Amino acid sequence: MPTLRRESTVDLHYDVDDFTDPWTTPETVLMLHGNAETGAVWFGWVPHLARHFRVVRPDMRGFGRSTPMPESYPWTLDALIDDCLALMRTLGVERFHLVGAKLGGTIARRFAARCPDQVLTLTVAGTPAPRRAQTTASTPGWQQEFIEHGTVSWARRTMAGRLGAGFPEAGVAWWIELMGRTAVSTQLGFVETIAVADITADLPAIRCPTLVITTEGSALGSVEETRAWQRMIARSELLVLPGNSYHVAASEADRCAMATREFILRERTSRAT
Repeated sequence: MPTLRRESTVDLHYDVDDFTDPWTTPETVLMLHGNAETGAVWFGWVPHLARHFRVVRPDMRGFGRSTPMPESYPWTLDALIDDCLALMRTLGVERFHLVGAKLGGTIARRFAARCPDQVLTLTVAGTPAPRRAQTTASTPGWQQEFIEHGTVSWARRTMAGRLGAGFPEAGVAWWIELMGRTAVSTQLGFVETIAVADITADLPAIRCPTLVITTEGSALGSVEETRAWQRMIARSELLVLPGNSYHVAASEADRCAMATREFILRERTSRAT
């Protein structure tokens, strides 16, 4: 099991998928999952991307097979970005494409703004607005639910809006079980900090080509609201898919992955000419 030791008691798990021709030197795609998820959730994307790119899927600290974080851990976006930079250095990757879903898209947008010389392209799918005042108000109730009933209760209660009306029942059960395994101690600190981080000032600093993917009826914001912050990123475009899920990276994994692949290949061709 590949892991990266970050601190004396913190290990980060990651997977690398590479089905490119062995005589080539592929570019790398780094994929950042959302809250209460793991790198395993990109299963629908990997077949579309790994034939063309080396795909790196970490479990963020606190989640999945990485070390759970104590309730007292001082979460910051930059600490999560530093984890990813350390992983890329370990893998010998200087420049890469960045993909994020849900709160992974919040981290990814800050990442691209902070590291313009390393991030080649940015794709965010089903990611929230850069400022989430309503979530701040909901945080104490979520934390109480985590303490009293565990993460699985919150995952079950919120799953319908996350995956949309058309998602299969067995798939909903799979997602509830996966998200419900997240340590309560991780969730308590993560939702109080990362889930409500304000990245508004980062958007104009993103210089790389950027693809934003949402759905027609996403609960994270209307198409008009999403377009408003997307336009704050200079070299960005918006893809709106049918449906009412807000986790479009999961509900429309194939379509998102294919659109991302074509976007990256198009931008790579543009750089080469």
